[in-house]
Amino acid sequence: MIEANNPEINVDELIQKICNEVAKRQVDSQPVDSNSNFETSKMRLNINYIEALLKNAESRSGVRTKWPDKLNHFPFKFNAKLQKFILRAINFLFKDQREVNLNLINSLKESVALNRQLIEQITTLKVQMDERLGIVDTQMQGINERLGIVDTQMQEINEYVGIVDTQMQGINEHLGVVGTQMQGINEHLGVVDTQMQGINQRLITTDTRIQTRDELYIRNDSYLKNDLIQQKRLITMFLEEARKCLPEPFTQEHLQTFVNENQHFLDAFYVAFEDKFRGSRADIFNSLKVYLPLIEEAKIGTPESPIVDVGCGRGEWLELLRESGYTARGIDINRVMLEQCRSRGLEVIEADVIAYLRALPDDSLGAVTGFHIIEHLPFETLVQLFDETVRVLKPGGLVVFETPNPRNILVGSGDFYRDPTHKNPIHPDTISFIAESRGLINSKSYFFEEIDGIVHLVNSLEIKFDDLNEYVKVSRDMVLIAYKA
Repeated sequence: MIEANNPEINVDELIQKICNEVAKRQVDSQPVDSNSNFETSKMRLNINYIEALLKNAESRSGVRTKWPDKLNHFPFKFNAKLQKFILRAINFLFKDQREVNLNLINSLKESVALNRQLIEQITTLKVQMDERLGIVDTQMQGINERLGIVDTQMQEINEYVGIVDTQMQGINEHLGVVGTQMQGINEHLGVVDTQMQGINQRLITTDTRIQTRDELYIRNDSYLKNDLIQQKRLITMFLEEARKCLPEPFTQEHLQTFVNENQHFLDAFYVAFEDKFRGSRADIFNSLKVYLPLIEEAKIGTPESPIVDVGCGRGEWLELLRESGYTARGIDINRVMLEQCRSRGLEVIEADVIAYLRALPDDSLGAVTGFHIIEHLPFETLVQLFDETVRVLKPGGLVVFETPNPRNILVGSGDFYRDPTHKNPIHPDTISFIAESRGLINSKSYFFEEIDGIVHLVNSLEIKFDDLNEYVKVSRDMVLIAYKA
């Protein structure tokens, strides 16, 4: 009865209408593609319609103060008091429903207001988007125009590349022909290279033979020149002596002069022999550097304690001492070797070793050295050499005598006897004993050992010679090093 008396307040119908309108608005507000228009005007009409419904619902949700005109007919026509009572009862009964309806209507009004704001924002965004799309369209139009130009240029480039490809094809064909010709040339050059290789090998062999011949001719030329010089000197001396005696016969003194000169007949021969078997000047010069630390340690080689090298030969040791700043002079009887030393500015004296040392005062030398000289001396002369050496050395003076090592089986069995002027090989123990017995101290014999390209002195007593290989590997030379107390 109450529902019949209040048909205007049908909340379910009102909510259903509102829901239908909202669903319709949601469908209309779906994103559109770039080709459609955003129908904001239609949305505004829908909002206006919803607001009208809300106003109607709001007017109907108020408190009833008047009896409806439709009910003023029989059988619903009551007196005024009864109508007021019924209206009060209805208002009281539907008080909560009115409150709910009002809250719902207010919420829907707020929603409508928000939708209006959204429509305005969407309209603003649409205007901004249209402006930006216009700018983008303008830019894209410029890009398209540029792309058109690029396409035209690319077409021209493709045409040019086609022309180049055609030319390259012709070049490749020409290169193929050239390659074939070059292959034939390379084959011919290969034959020529083979022939040239054979010619080069022959030239190398010829050069080696020529070099060997040149070295032989140089040695022979040196020997002949030196020998001729000596022969000329002897003949000149002989003629001078003969001129002095004529018409008188030769005296005993004249004959003794000839005999003394006879020992120099083989000077040139021995120089040539040394050049062939002793080794080059450079090799000997470098090998003697191992003794320089001994000179430095003994603090000798000054003008007050000079070094005398007996049997100085070609002067390698004297030259090394001079370059190192030491004072030294050499003694020898081979006139050809002495001339070679003088040509290099070295101080040398032609004299017998024993006679020279005997003429020196006591304690006048810092060192006496001799390289491959003591093996040429008879034993008695060797002892005299040691005696005179001890006498002329200053206290702390040094003795260095190098000689072939007979403990090397190759030296003792053959190499030593290659030199016809050698007397006897001297054993390391023997030479050390002679030195000590004649008054020297710290007398030791040393062998040579090369380690990492550097030559070292090794005490001969450290090698036991328990294996035959030791007799082959040991150095071919040895050296006596001793000092004066």
